[in-house]
Amino acid sequence: MDSHAETSGEEEKRKRVYDLAERTAAFGEAVIRFARSGPRSPVTDPLIRQVVKSGTGVGANYCEADEAGSRKEFKYRISVCKREAGEAKYWLRMIVAAHPPAKGGAAPLWKEADELQRIFATIHRNTRA
Repeated sequence: MDSHAETSGEEEKRKRVYDLAERTAAFGEAVIRFARSGPRSPVTDPLIRQVVKSGTGVGANYCEADEAGSRKEFKYRISVCKREAGEAKYWLRMIVAAHPPAKGGAAPLWKEADELQRIFATIHRNTRA
């Protein structure tokens, strides 16, 4: 295997992991694609709206945190990111309960939401207000 290709792959993985603005935006985009792919019904419509709101809210609040004028504001926005990621996990679970075939598409999103929630919990815990 080409060592340059291996290095580029490692660099790309490292960039993906640490570029939270891009990672949260990609998560929001993936949630939107998932929401558009499922069946619409009186049961799933409100669940889909909620998962889109929380899934895209993670990135929106991270942008706000990144532009925060104080540590206190930063810490608050990070806590909102953490809550939005947790909410996305909940709504994904409810969508699967309402439409079990959605599990295949929801599982990787749930995993990413869980990882983001853990990342934001760590940032929140390690930030002094």
